[in-house]
Amino acid sequence: MDNTNPKPFHDLKSSKSQAYITPKTIVLFIVVILVGIAVGYGVSRLGGPSVTSSSSTSSSTAGISTGAIYGSNDLTTFKDTAQGVLQAGGIDGEGQYHLVRPGGDSQNVYLTSSLVDLSQFVGRTIKVWGQTQAAQHAGWLMDVGRVQVIK
Repeated sequence: MDNTNPKPFHDLKSSKSQAYITPKTIVLFIVVILVGIAVGYGVSRLGGPSVTSSSSTSSSTAGISTGAIYGSNDLTTFKDTAQGVLQAGGIDGEGQYHLVRPGGDSQNVYLTSSLVDLSQFVGRTIKVWGQTQAAQHAGWLMDVGRVQVIK
């Protein structure tokens, strides 16, 4: 064995001082940050569900047309569907609206939505796509992501 350095550990107090922050390091750091921003922007433009909505936020139904679709195009997330006449009001604190369907109150679907302003569809026959949620009082509670106006 060649023992040119008899000490088992490197001497931390070296006579050479090494500068880790060099102009080359700074440029590399800036390039990495810019590439990260560009990749993040690109992913945000390509990925995720697209959302369409009405330009009016009022509860007026003047701009609502039969056949129009509002909300997300992501049918894998919002895979449950129901159709009926939308009425305001939930049941025992669950849902803000409900769909009246044939068969009586037991067939109502109680709805909430953070993507679509459901107030603009009150009194209209609509089809909704959403995710079924756990409920204590409602027979069926759905978080709506997409609405199609039937009439």
